[in-house]
Amino acid sequence: MSKKVRTAVFPAGGLGTRFLPATKVIPKEMLPLVDKPIIQYGVEEAIASGIEHIIFITGRGKGAMEDHFDISYELDATLEKKGKKELLEISRKISSLARISYVRQKEPLGLGHAVLCAKQLVGDEPFAVILADDVIDARVPCLKQMIDVYDERQGSVLATMTIEGPGISAYGVLAGAQDPNDERIYECTGMVEKPKFEVAPSKQAIIGRYVLTPRVFELLEKTGFGAGGELQLTDGILGLLEHEKVYGFTFDGKRFDAGDKFGMLQATVEFALKRPEFGGKFREYLKGLPL
Repeated sequence: MSKKVRTAVFPAGGLGTRFLPATKVIPKEMLPLVDKPIIQYGVEEAIASGIEHIIFITGRGKGAMEDHFDISYELDATLEKKGKKELLEISRKISSLARISYVRQKEPLGLGHAVLCAKQLVGDEPFAVILADDVIDARVPCLKQMIDVYDERQGSVLATMTIEGPGISAYGVLAGAQDPNDERIYECTGMVEKPKFEVAPSKQAIIGRYVLTPRVFELLEKTGFGAGGELQLTDGILGLLEHEKVYGFTFDGKRFDAGDKFGMLQATVEFALKRPEFGGKFREYLKGLPL
């Protein structure tokens, strides 16, 4: 029997320089999107997709993130004493979301290196990688859609989205053939990192969700550090193509780049409008702005 995808790796060791000065002392993963840190959206997506074990790859200055997912005895005791049951439930729910492990990445040496840090905890099972900067609003969680594809095809799956025009040059781009029976699935033949629009192999941009087989660890260990002294996950996935099939999957949902200031603003507005307790008021406020 094939093994299930039970573990999700969250690389979270980056410095978050695009959000300075806020990220000088606050991990970028803890920046709030409405009233939750952006990394919590990714964790909740993983849990809703059937993930049982979360592995955070952390670095220096990430203590606030670890504290967020831990039990806060003082806060819980204070909320209970004051009879604030709803807030107490929110606090306790965060600390019981999943089984969480932490691995320290001593230096930010690339996404591939961050994923490789999780090797011992993942073991010989397929696993997911979630980049918390990519917040995805979907009726069926994006990762759940990808795991369904993995279970059917038994090959690594990369989340993609269609990008029209020159904007494709900001992404890693999938090369491959569309499945004749499912237009959302592509059989990957390669990847090109940030190609010029004129030579991009497709319109399929790779975004921050992956379901990978454990063979990628072996391939990453054999891959040398490239430009800037970093180990890239892309190189490991290209190595996978020599041994097994890799699929691109255009998921159903809307992706927000919460690692970018403008993307974070977009996500904040759209997620706030969905909130039943104040979405209506917020919509009326926006209508009244002198735009």
